[in-house]
Amino acid sequence: MASKLWEKNVEVNHDVEAYTVGRDREMDMYLARYDVLGSLAHITMLESIGLLSSSELAILVAELRKIYAEIERGEFAIEDGVEDVHSEVELLLTRRLGDVGKKIHSGRSRNDQVLVDLRLFIRSAIEELVHHVSMLFDTLISQSERYKHVLMPGYTHLQVAMPSSFGLWFGAYAESLADDLRLLLAAYDVNNRNPLGSAAGYGSSFPLNRTMTTTLLLAYSGSYIALLMGFMAQGTPVEFILNYKYVAAEIVHTVVGSFGLVTVAPLTAITSGLLLTRRGA
Repeated sequence: MASKLWEKNVEVNHDVEAYTVGRDREMDMYLARYDVLGSLAHITMLESIGLLSSSELAILVAELRKIYAEIERGEFAIEDGVEDVHSEVELLLTRRLGDVGKKIHSGRSRNDQVLVDLRLFIRSAIEELVHHVSMLFDTLISQSERYKHVLMPGYTHLQVAMPSSFGLWFGAYAESLADDLRLLLAAYDVNNRNPLGSAAGYGSSFPLNRTMTTTLLLAYSGSYIALLMGFMAQGTPVEFILNYKYVAAEIVHTVVGSFGLVTVAPLTAITSGLLLTRRGA
């Protein structure tokens, strides 16, 4: 069984470890590719300040790329007895390359390492979400133009109030998604800070080049000047500040729900129970 990075010859109670670790290994699989990317950036910086030789860097980069390819092919797994993805990657490097594999942890704590993984994961997730929101925005704008002359009643307090159009309805929700995109841009910028080099919150005695990992390697927009801030920066979950849920609920309740302004297709109606609506016989 592999030893854990934090073990100090103290036996850990199995029940306590099982309770605290929980599903960490399963969740860490989502971070695997980003852990490798963070390590590639870190070791490149280590070589630039003399903590790795150029030959050591070359073999580490080659092996990390192999591990990344294994992750992409679904061949990577965190073994039983290995605590997390960081330990698994280091273990694989050490098995394949010997002691040089351990050097990837130089000047780095698992604290800033997991922050790097999470921020890279969140950055990728935001980019994917922006893509899908943009697609929905384009669809709504297209439908707004297509149905701008098709009338529908405008409601106030659930009562018919004014004549309106489906074009106006589609356009209004397209604009709400435009606000979502602005919020996602702000969330992206807040998240896009480099915690590498903060170690456990107070930096490292090594002369780490944080500018290099920030600007050249990870394409971060900046890093925290006060290293401890990397651990204090906790934000509001993105899902609580976006309008897409409101748009979906409005479609369900107003258009295909109790107002019955649109008849949904049979295939859509099959899943209507999940969408809080029903299609009548």
